[in-house]
Amino acid sequence: MRIGFVYDLRDEYLAAGYSELEVAEFDSISTIHEIKAALLRLGHDVVCVGSGTALAERLAGGERFDMVFSIAEGLKGRSREAQVPALCELFDQPYAFSDPLTMAATLDKAVAKRIVRDQGIATAPFAVLRSPTEVDAVDLPFPLFVKPIAEGTGKGCEKASRVTSADELSAAATQIIAKFDQPALAETFLPGREFTVGILGTGERAHVIGVAEVIVHADAADPVYSYENKEMCETMVVYELATDAEAIAAAHTALAAYHALECRDAARLDFRSDAEGVPHFLEANPIAGLHPSHSDLPIIADLAGLGYDALISGILQSAVERQAPPKSHKSATGKIREVV
Repeated sequence: MRIGFVYDLRDEYLAAGYSELEVAEFDSISTIHEIKAALLRLGHDVVCVGSGTALAERLAGGERFDMVFSIAEGLKGRSREAQVPALCELFDQPYAFSDPLTMAATLDKAVAKRIVRDQGIATAPFAVLRSPTEVDAVDLPFPLFVKPIAEGTGKGCEKASRVTSADELSAAATQIIAKFDQPALAETFLPGREFTVGILGTGERAHVIGVAEVIVHADAADPVYSYENKEMCETMVVYELATDAEAIAAAHTALAAYHALECRDAARLDFRSDAEGVPHFLEANPIAGLHPSHSDLPIIADLAGLGYDALISGILQSAVERQAPPKSHKSATGKIREVV
């Protein structure tokens, strides 16, 4: 296949004057090289398009690809991850990963939690704080965990995110709202184990490839899976393949959430257990990081024995299968009948 590879290269945005925090979710040149190399090894012709803006110019100019493989996060707005999928749909361009609605819904953690909660999936009680003045209206027992409503890569998650009083909640919410220019999400703190679950496929073919337990080193400055710990995961975090009953429960719940959110092709879903060992949904990542040794989804694939190339191949296979036209054959009367 001729694949249009779309991405936000971190170095380009840094050179343009954006801060490290603003581009924390964007990809390194190493990630771009690794994904391209895997696609080439799988026998595909890879066109490195670059950003969503570059893709828009190509599509508007009449260029098309057999498939767009986009890991672009977008720069602005709570629907930024939906921009490339929406662009592909505007130009009738086949693409991998979830559609614009799922991309937008999963980036907003409160929206995602409401969707999975409505399906009976466990998620911690929460409140959305659009202003620090709303703290007094929060009717949740402490401790709480506070984070930005629409960020990834652990941005805004740190030691101060765990709050035990109204004053601490106010301080944390004030900082997040000012720093990220978006509401803060306050949810019941879950003291149990933390899991991240990798899923491949679409619809009935979706399946869990593995569950990894995330264990932050005891000497880490932040005792949570923060932005800093993610950036230094090789030394600050241990990922262990988990197969016990609690991990299996996380896997089943992850697949249910994957379906509820209508994710496609691949995603990574994060969970944390309560004091009774019940895994609760935290968030879904429908365009999870894909660096082979630094990103959670490839780490899960490696721990589960799948491997990096098989992961990339599985994503593409799912995208191709769901976009293939329905098979058909002639009936006894000679008319074409679709086979569903």
